[in-house]
Amino acid sequence: MKTEKIILGIDPGTTIMGFGLIKVVGNQMHFVQLNELQLQKYDDHYLKLKIIFERTIELIETYHPDEIAIEAPFFGKNVQSMLKLGRAQGVAMAAGLSRQIPITEYEPKKIKMAITGNGNASKEQVAKMLQQLLHLKELPKNLDSTDGLAAAVCHFFNSGKSKSGKMYNSWASFVKQNEDKVQKR
Repeated sequence: MKTEKIILGIDPGTTIMGFGLIKVVGNQMHFVQLNELQLQKYDDHYLKLKIIFERTIELIETYHPDEIAIEAPFFGKNVQSMLKLGRAQGVAMAAGLSRQIPITEYEPKKIKMAITGNGNASKEQVAKMLQQLLHLKELPKNLDSTDGLAAAVCHFFNSGKSKSGKMYNSWASFVKQNEDKVQKR
């Protein structure tokens, strides 16, 4: 049984993609990295998706995560935003799946609940709790990176428990768990 693993957490977005990495040794988590990918300067949506894919592959090749935790898109009122967010999540997932890394998807409320005990916590509350849990000296200006880190920590807290997040090991498992969303021809 492997007693050490790396978890990559991703908060997908087409303006800013936040990510964070933790290392788990035994039953202890340790902070590795937290950052964000700034995409505002690009006008072409497809170029943004390409950059998200490439950056996710770069993270995988640099840190060799054993698992990926990704925040599920938040269902808001703007359909176009949802579509763009879903695409961003999809290309990040595709990057992980292309390297056979298991991916677990968590609803934003589940992540907030795991970190703060409150599913309606603010980004600031989540960031402050992560700062305490992982002994971070300071928090970043934008909190998208702490949202990515929160996904990784949520996954750590849920490891070994019955999965309430959706887990994918391959394209086949993704399609099987999302048959209602796949168009039949």
